[in-house]
Amino acid sequence: MNVSNIFSNIPFAQQEELFEVLIRNDAIRIERIISTGQIFQPSDWYDQEKDEWVIVLKGRAALSFENQPTIHLNEGDYINIPAHVRHKVSWVDPNDKTIWLAIHY
Repeated sequence: MNVSNIFSNIPFAQQEELFEVLIRNDAIRIERIISTGQIFQPSDWYDQEKDEWVIVLKGRAALSFENQPTIHLNEGDYINIPAHVRHKVSWVDPNDKTIWLAIHY
């Protein structure tokens, strides 16, 4: 077995959000997401087939939901997003990398 660290191999500079699949099978997908100030356009919404549990491991961000209030997340904050709840990242700390762990199930 190999040991990995969620905070290793962080790119120094990046233009776009980085999505890395850590584990995947028929029932679950676990991703590390690294953001550096990217946000979605007003018309860009995620509408996912599966539920998603997400935690901010480092940094700060805000998630907007269609017809619901925006939720601000700090380090250690997590949220469960049911399938087909339209959402998007509306803000990410532009001065620091934000590292997320997302579990799609």
